[in-house]
Amino acid sequence: KGCPYDNAVAEATFKVIKTEFAFNKIFENFEQLEYELFDYVNWYNNHRIHGSLDYLSPIEYRLLMSDKKVS
Repeated sequence: KGCPYDNAVAEATFKVIKTEFAFNKIFENFEQLEYELFDYVNWYNNHRIHGSLDYLSPIEYRLLMSDKKVS
C-alpha cells in the first residue's frame, strides 16, 4: 500500500499552477502555453517568495541551506 502523502507535493503544485497561472487564461496554441508555462516556472522558482521558505525564493533557500551544510 502507498503512503497517503505520496501525491501531496504534486497535488499542491497542480493547484498552484491552476489557480495562479492558468485561471481564466486562453492559450492560442500549444507553443504559447509551453512558452508561458516555462516563464511562469522560472518566475516561481527564481523570483516568487514563499512564506514557508522564510520569504525567500526556492533557489535562494536552496543556496542558503547548501551553504549552511558546508559550514
